[in-house]
Amino acid sequence: MTASASVTDRSAPPTLLKTPQYGRLAGLSWLHFLNDGSANYLPGILPAVLLALHQSTALAGTVMSALMIGQAFQVVSGWLADRIGGRLFILAGVFGSSLAAAMIGFAPSLGWLIPALVVLGFSNSLFHPQALAGAHKLSGDRPGFGMSLFLIGGEVGRGLWPLIASVVVVLWGLHYLWLLAIPGVLSVLLLWNQLPLQNPRHPDVKPIAWRRHLAPMSLLVAFSLLRSLAIFGLVTFLPIIWSSRGHDLTQGAALITVLLVVGIVGNVGGGHLADRVGRRPVLLGSSLLGALLLVAFMFSGGLVQWLVLGLLGIALFASLPLGILIGQDIFPENRSLGSGIALGFSNGLAAVALSGLGLVSALHGPETVLWVLVGALIFSGLLSLGFPRQAHTAVGGH
Repeated sequence: MTASASVTDRSAPPTLLKTPQYGRLAGLSWLHFLNDGSANYLPGILPAVLLALHQSTALAGTVMSALMIGQAFQVVSGWLADRIGGRLFILAGVFGSSLAAAMIGFAPSLGWLIPALVVLGFSNSLFHPQALAGAHKLSGDRPGFGMSLFLIGGEVGRGLWPLIASVVVVLWGLHYLWLLAIPGVLSVLLLWNQLPLQNPRHPDVKPIAWRRHLAPMSLLVAFSLLRSLAIFGLVTFLPIIWSSRGHDLTQGAALITVLLVVGIVGNVGGGHLADRVGRRPVLLGSSLLGALLLVAFMFSGGLVQWLVLGLLGIALFASLPLGILIGQDIFPENRSLGSGIALGFSNGLAAVALSGLGLVSALHGPETVLWVLVGALIFSGLLSLGFPRQAHTAVGGH
């Protein structure tokens, strides 16, 4: 084989396994559970944190923005992951997120809390691009279903850990949040050899055609931003609304658990359905159904309200694996970068917008935020009409 042929081979998209490796996917999904659990349990204890620091709940949006803004670094970490290869970013993300989250309970003031949250968001951003590329590789000939299975770990983590953290705080206090770092540190050491290795992108390959990718990338970022804003807004303000109505901390955290854990059905179902009917119908349907269910949630009560909240989670998360796969299709030669743009960059922009929701809450009350989110979901549905109906693995390719 000639040198030029070697370069050509290395510039091609990574060769996928034909048969999904579900055991290794399970290990990767477990690390996703620990990483996203550590990085996202703050909303479940946010009322207690603000109270301990003598801060108004009007700062909820700003505090959550500090946590989520680091997601934008996924674009850089995705680019670096493609260049370096390996699996180091996966492990550094879980390790860093676990330890940084433990610092929340020791922050004596807002001036200490905000930097800790920025570090936490930065650590979380290291994990996702390389892990998402690895999940794609391990999914074989079922990328939609395999990606959904990987994402289950993260959604369960994001759903359960706010409730677990709230129980820890109620029973022992904020200082004992460090206990939640132990599983992440131990799992990093135990699962090192089971994680997928990503081949480094050869430095001599053809540069990324940014102009060619700009239009589909912009559409994907806009859609993902609005979906992420809806999720972030609900996760942030539902516990605040619940607390303002006189409910205790664990009940507010339970709202997040229902939304995110039941949303697993959407993760799996969305990827599975899109493999059969195409991506655009699922993206459009999940957005419009999500808007309708959010309105229904605001006008319901009792057990019905909890049921509607679970259905809302299914609708919101049905589009998540599809957005990531679209990003990887846009950048087939840089799957970590595509994942970082689809997830991290959009989340970073949504974090900035979340500060605006905090202002809306301060001026008009947290319930008004929910109506803003209804509008965001409707607009995301309109944007989804610009996506191709079926998968295009060569989109933006060479």
